[in-house]
Amino acid sequence: MTSTPLSSILLVLVGSFIGSIGMVFLKKASKDMHKGFLHIVNMNSAIGVTLFVISSVVYISALRNGQLSVLYPMVSLSYVWAMFWARIVFNEPFTRQKLAGLGLVLVGVFFVGLGS
Repeated sequence: MTSTPLSSILLVLVGSFIGSIGMVFLKKASKDMHKGFLHIVNMNSAIGVTLFVISSVVYISALRNGQLSVLYPMVSLSYVWAMFWARIVFNEPFTRQKLAGLGLVLVGVFFVGLGS
């Protein structure tokens, strides 16, 4: 295996997007955790876990034909998506530090992708 096909890269991007939506549902599920650990077992946590399982299946499909060393760092793009969801859903602010981190993640993914 000498290169990673575009289809595998696209699958990782889709998987990271799905996983980031799962993060939102898990965050929503955590709001009742102060009532006790068992209170996080609700529809939001079920949806979040389900989305993480789906994203894992998508990642596995991508890894079948691609290079692990190229594809798996792209999973970190889920954190980029999550930052945008946090802004949209939870009204969390963008700060300089968050934007700098976003830039570093994107630059890192770009350079790892060049390795393909």
